[in-house]
Amino acid sequence: MNVILGISAAPGIGIGPAFVLPEEKERIIPHHHIPKEDVAKEWKRFDDAVEVVQNEIKTHLAELDQENLQRVIFETYQLMLSDPVFLGEVKDALEQELFNIEHTLEIKVEEYAQRLRNSGNDYLAERSRDIEDVFGKVLNELLDFHPFDIEQVPDGVVIVAHAMKTSDTVILSKRKIAGLALTEGGVSSHVAILAKSFGIPAVVGLEDIAHQVASNDQLIIDGTLGEAIIQPDQQTLDEYHSKIREEQKYIQALQQFRDKPAQTNDGTRFYLYANIGTPEEAQIALEQGADGIGLFRTEFLFMSRAHNNTVSEETQFEAYKQVLQIMGDKPVTIRTLDAGGDKLLSSKDIPQLNEKNPLMGLRAIRLSLFYPQVLRTQLRALYRASVYGNLRIMLPLITDLAQIDTIRGIARGVQMSLREDNIPFREDVPIGIMIETAAAALTADCLAPHSDFFSLGTNDLTQYTLGVDRENPAVAPLYNEFHLAVLRMIKHTINSAREANIPLSVCGEMAGRKESAIILAGMGVRSLSMSPKQIPVIKETLSQFTISELTNISTRPLF
Repeated sequence: MNVILGISAAPGIGIGPAFVLPEEKERIIPHHHIPKEDVAKEWKRFDDAVEVVQNEIKTHLAELDQENLQRVIFETYQLMLSDPVFLGEVKDALEQELFNIEHTLEIKVEEYAQRLRNSGNDYLAERSRDIEDVFGKVLNELLDFHPFDIEQVPDGVVIVAHAMKTSDTVILSKRKIAGLALTEGGVSSHVAILAKSFGIPAVVGLEDIAHQVASNDQLIIDGTLGEAIIQPDQQTLDEYHSKIREEQKYIQALQQFRDKPAQTNDGTRFYLYANIGTPEEAQIALEQGADGIGLFRTEFLFMSRAHNNTVSEETQFEAYKQVLQIMGDKPVTIRTLDAGGDKLLSSKDIPQLNEKNPLMGLRAIRLSLFYPQVLRTQLRALYRASVYGNLRIMLPLITDLAQIDTIRGIARGVQMSLREDNIPFREDVPIGIMIETAAAALTADCLAPHSDFFSLGTNDLTQYTLGVDRENPAVAPLYNEFHLAVLRMIKHTINSAREANIPLSVCGEMAGRKESAIILAGMGVRSLSMSPKQIPVIKETLSQFTISELTNISTRPLF
């Protein structure tokens, strides 16, 4: 028996025979000059390859239900393949550099994927795999290169691999997969998101797992603890089978909490909201008993345009309208674009930036203020959608009062233009801010009177406060949300919101974990926003305590 430690990507326990995905054969890309008269022929080959991949995606889409989250992935891939700006860049490079189309495409894809990897944003860094995946299929078609077919994976197995391509995740909805054991991949990857959605335990960060396990080896995946157990003995198997039975009973018991309000044992009311990244996830949030949407990340809209980030007002309006209509009168908090110039914004409106430290650079609200037309377009779409539900607008990475004042001025200008165009909108849409830096937390008492609400982004707050990159394995153990400095900043923010009489919620990962939700509740937080699947879990957790018990627990780590 061998136990390997990794990182939890999706909770739960899975037991089954291992199915080791074969390592991809090396794709050898030819690299040679072409005569100018061959450009048209090379471009025709590219067009034909794109058409083949588009048809494959259409086939996958036809097999998926409308509500299936994987539809969003494949629809995004369709947009990437037909994006005129990126295709124009590839064609320009082909005509100017006069290299074969395979080499030209490989270079352009890698340029863009590298910008995403250097973004300083977990979600967007993971999207680099999507770019490489979909255009990798085009390269395979150009080269007549046919790697392993994921459809060969049988029911009941634990998939073991160095990494899993996003397009291969279609198998997660087609087979009864017992678990995932991967070396690469993050908690923000599509693989992790879909594993959580389908209830498949997943562990990533398992060093060289594909070489430590053979197909048909018995494997236990503990997605809660982040462990893989290879060839467990009978006693361990019995223990884990017992844990699975207990887990199934627990999941069944959670059903009673879905339609109940979140409250403590003595009746103190809490509000549990959902974090989502696509309109389709709003329906899942509703089914899990969410009181609303606490964070709608709008980056997906810009990612769906891949290389052309001038997302139209109409496209944004339809997406926001859809979420608001799904949620009815429940509040929907939509965050303005949280991206950087090095990430995905490379258009005539926003020139490509090459920053040495993107995490500290021109990102989030700083970028929106530097290129205000992007913000104006987004605000117009948001205000237009506001008549369809209970909208709240949230501003990321605010560090200074002047930023709030400037944005409110831009919002007033947007409202004026809508009136002139005779377009209806709600004038009383609250505008709140994210508290996710030490600067914002320490001056929360100054920012509160100028904000309609606060949302604590504990992921970045912890990272910025401790100076720790949680994605860097060398320093990840230093990432500690319970560090005294982080907790005191959270407490000061809570007190500042209370004194200014404005709502406060927490939308970082702390909100969706039992142990940290207990601490936050005891510190005075009454609104928590999390992954939709965690809502019944946190409802059940809060119901086990009185408010005085939670308060007593939370005071211990603060002093």
